[in-house]
Amino acid sequence: MTQSGPNIEEIRASRDRLSAEILRTPVLRCMGIEALLQNGTEVHAKLEFLQRTGTFKARGALATIRSLDADSLRNGVTAVSAGNHAIATAFAARAAGTSAKVVMISSANPSRIEACRAFGAEVVLEDDVHQAFNVAKQIQDEEGRVFVHPFEGASIALGTGAIGLEMCEQLPDFDVLLVPVGGGGLIGGIANAVKQLRPGVEIIGIEPEGADSMHRSFASGKPESIDKVRSIADSLGAPYAMPYSFALTKANVDRLVLVSDAQMRRAMGCLFSSMRIAVEPACAASTAALLGPLSESLRGKRVLLVMCGSNIDWATFSKQVVFDDVD
Repeated sequence: MTQSGPNIEEIRASRDRLSAEILRTPVLRCMGIEALLQNGTEVHAKLEFLQRTGTFKARGALATIRSLDADSLRNGVTAVSAGNHAIATAFAARAAGTSAKVVMISSANPSRIEACRAFGAEVVLEDDVHQAFNVAKQIQDEEGRVFVHPFEGASIALGTGAIGLEMCEQLPDFDVLLVPVGGGGLIGGIANAVKQLRPGVEIIGIEPEGADSMHRSFASGKPESIDKVRSIADSLGAPYAMPYSFALTKANVDRLVLVSDAQMRRAMGCLFSSMRIAVEPACAASTAALLGPLSESLRGKRVLLVMCGSNIDWATFSKQVVFDDVD
């Protein structure tokens, strides 16, 4: 299965169209992480958790909603999310002058639910992610709302592709790129852009052990699903892969690596200790892989990490973070 994603000119044009509403997030040298590795690896990070709404999700949601005509926007939009995509959809809907009715998982962090409402969205809570998608489909059919998919489609790849474009502009020379993997919208778009600009860069996807739909899809050669998300990285908890994002990922990503909840908890502690940032587990996944399963194989290389989101409150962060083995 192959998939041709947006070309770099299309990605650049989309980025420029959205520049008034989307931030160009910084790339930062992470000397604290380098000190932990002590193996000559040079580490940089794309701080996408500083994006509007606190995650990369604003890029894809805004690219999708800004592509709709007035008739399509008349009845508003809907979305499914554990939190971040719902917040991004609410933000993008308000920016476009339409309404959002989002379906969220009832276990979502309360601060994320309130953030959606603060952007003016109506929130519907469901206990199960599969049921949440069914409810969103019902809303779409009964109310005529446009469904803004969390990770599938060309508009998502345009939005996330801008991250890849920016990284290549900000750090022209790097050897390896580590990107967290949920449904594949983030890594598919980024990898499609980076491989056009820096074909020699090795791109590695980082997936939680308890939400490994992309690993299963790579193994079978077709989009696969999981019955349940079993990871603290709920932002990476896609219930299944889908054709477009899977094919784009398969075509451009060199390999996938799994990380455990324990490794992400410790990476959260390392990031707080070395950079004074409090991020959600999904954001720490790339760091967890670098400090854990990839520490030796990437020795001495120039590595760029994607840090994808920080929508977490202090109470939740303090329960999840582990500072063991951190000076």
